Amino acid sequence: MKRLITFFLVAGVLFMLTSLRNRPITIFMIGDSTMANKPTTGDKADNQERGWGQMLQMFFDSTKVVVDNHAVNGRSSKSFIDEGRWQAVFQKIRPGDYVIIQFGHNDEKPKADRHTDPGSTFDANLKKFIEETREKGGTPILMNSIVRRKFYVDPNAVAADDALLKADGSELKKNAAIVTDTLVDTHGDYVVAPRNVAQETGCLFIDATRITHDLIQPMGPEKSKSLFCWLPVGKYKTAPNGRQDDTHLNIYGASVIAGILANETVRQEPTLKKCINKKKVKEFTRLAPKKD
Repeated sequence: MKRLITFFLVAGVLFMLTSLRNRPITIFMIGDSTMANKPTTGDKADNQERGWGQMLQMFFDSTKVVVDNHAVNGRSSKSFIDEGRWQAVFQKIRPGDYVIIQFGHNDEKPKADRHTDPGSTFDANLKKFIEETREKGGTPILMNSIVRRKFYVDPNAVAADDALLKADGSELKKNAAIVTDTLVDTHGDYVVAPRNVAQETGCLFIDATRITHDLIQPMGPEKSKSLFCWLPVGKYKTAPNGRQDDTHLNIYGASVIAGILANETVRQEPTLKKCINKKKVKEFTRLAPKKD
């Protein structure tokens, strides 16, 4: 009888180990609107906006990696925790999974339900995500924010995430005298803090700010519009009055940035290298700056 019980216990353990080894890796994503899934059905069928996380799955073999995107519009590291969204992800993490963490756009904003401070509350939230991912046997991947497409000094750059520029370009015209060929930073210390936290915790870090800056800067003020939701008046039902949005990506822009960030992720994390769709990465990273 004891031998039979031992047999079934050993068989059960082997079965669980085999199941874990054979199941796809899950890449969970937590972040804001620049990463989030956007509606594409019903009256939103012609919606041109995409988060880069929404496009990430196509760069991985779906039999080996499943992308589970929990990023949500308007969320900061604080509100993501306060609303119970992080707890929902935490409960799903299994050994061998990954969690991509990218906040900053909304942590910058002054509203009490979203605001955090770099070097203080922002860092503490990032550390929470990292520590608790590791607690479940997962691997955290920390990223800083993608850049806003700002080739002119815009004192309302952060607020413009929530109140988009007018379709007639009035906001852009108001600042036309100071349009330059140089991309203007709008994130400040909110892109430095994740790098510092990564160094302090030994977490894998992807410098998405630098990567997207190096992508967009050479394109200049006009060509770079092709990556963002700059939409003409009258073409799309979801934006009948047009749109001039320097924060949110269009389908093409989200695909390019997802491809570049996927490529950098597997470069730094060899375990995922065998899961990458090299053909898709090559297709969408033609604009990527060449490494020295």
